Amino acid sequence: MSYLAASPDSASATTAVKSRPRILVSDDHHDILAALELMLKMQGYAIQAVDSPQAALKAADATFDLILIDLNYTRDTTSGEEGLALLKSLRRKLAQVPIVVMTAWGNVELAVEAMRNGASDFVQKPWDNARLLETVRKELDRAEAERKAAQSAKSEFEIAQHVQRNLFPQKRKTLATLDYAGRCLPARVVGGDYYDFFDYAEGRLAGVLADVSGKGVGAAMLMANLQASFRSQYEGGVHETRDVLHAVNRLFFEATPPEQYVTLFYFDYDEATRTLSYANCGHPSPLVIRASGAEEHAAPTSTVVGLFAKWECATKTTTLNPGDRLFAFTDGATDCVGGKGADEELGEEGFIELLRRLPAADAEESADRMLRELAEFGGGRDLVDDQTVLALVSR
Repeated sequence: MSYLAASPDSASATTAVKSRPRILVSDDHHDILAALELMLKMQGYAIQAVDSPQAALKAADATFDLILIDLNYTRDTTSGEEGLALLKSLRRKLAQVPIVVMTAWGNVELAVEAMRNGASDFVQKPWDNARLLETVRKELDRAEAERKAAQSAKSEFEIAQHVQRNLFPQKRKTLATLDYAGRCLPARVVGGDYYDFFDYAEGRLAGVLADVSGKGVGAAMLMANLQASFRSQYEGGVHETRDVLHAVNRLFFEATPPEQYVTLFYFDYDEATRTLSYANCGHPSPLVIRASGAEEHAAPTSTVVGLFAKWECATKTTTLNPGDRLFAFTDGATDCVGGKGADEELGEEGFIELLRRLPAADAEESADRMLRELAEFGGGRDLVDDQTVLALVSR
């Protein structure tokens, strides 16, 4: 950041003026205001000067790169109460803007209290010009560095978010007897939930819904590892459910810390017989709602994946007849917080009741409807955990 203004005669003068750091200066002594304004303008800063806490708060509605305020506004007092109150209000309003405070010589306790309440630095009166200018430059440089770091981090998160979105299935093959869809809504920029579909033979479809332990970037990295483990099995010609899951367990166990694990629901559907073979590895039980209205729960068949080197996989089978629907979900759905109470949790029974109320629809609409219902229950609150759902609709 350049702090020197260009010459008014320069062709770039207009741009330079616009790019000058803007400083709000507040002091109830007009001679002090004039001296500060002159000194800072000579260094190329754009200054707005005000003479009261009320005027400073009003002026702070505009954009400033730094704020310089006096702590004593009531004449002949040194309590600093008005200045501290102003500081607190400004900090609530402008969380990231540097605020430098000025106080009289010998009033170190007041300066320390100001630092506790959000001041970035302090300068004692009567000030030393070099010291004051050094403080202003230092705080402007620090704020600029933090802004660039935040922008860089935001860009990196946006890239990570884009990459993770592309890890989810981008296209689906059409089956005559089964419609299917999945949706994932991460609680943070990226998450640890994962779903996928594997088109490995004519009339056959496999799929998985998984929840990696943890949250955020760490869980997202493990999610990518899990996706690669599943994809490598199908690319290598491994299709049998037990073989696929044993290989995934081994790969995940070897590549992750000992405390990390995955809960997952895995299925393999045979269109010729309408048979759905599945393994539930420590995952919330998917719900099957029959066309007749009867219900079944696909309860766990094995323990979680990736926690043990020696791991056994058991499977079960069910048949999906026309009109039957299967809904699978991660615990982010049941942990959804909202409702009438501020901390009311939907819970598994609440989410299952939500599923019972879903109207008959195709898989895409069913998956979308599940997330809409969760959002309505949440009432705009931040997500507690990633919310991921699968819908299988037999036809």
